Amino acid sequence: MEFHLEVPRDHFFIRSVSAEGIRVDNDYYTVPFIISGQRIIPEWDVTSVHDINEANLQVIFELQPEVILIGTGRTQVFLPPATQLHFFRRNMGFEVMTTDAACRTYNVLASDGREVVAALIPVIS
Repeated sequence: MEFHLEVPRDHFFIRSVSAEGIRVDNDYYTVPFIISGQRIIPEWDVTSVHDINEANLQVIFELQPEVILIGTGRTQVFLPPATQLHFFRRNMGFEVMTTDAACRTYNVLASDGREVVAALIPVIS
């Protein structure tokens, strides 16, 4: 039996995650970036989870997603409580996970029509 993945053309989907970067359509992202169904912000001003603060989260908050996914690289690193407060104050749900898990979760939620934003730190060898 042959299966065909039908992906709506009006949303961004992550095609692969590898040592080359994160592929969206035919573009590879090798630096931290933000993706939603309708928009890609190609350079997110962080190098690690420890750089995440209210200022660089603002671009995510302005997108007003239902849920925010934070891909922390090869290993899951939780956000400090002070950083988590920025989400709680805005009543915004968020999940922190490895980048490959965040990419898979993003695709599932986006394909379900959810307003999801993923802020991803690529794993480059």
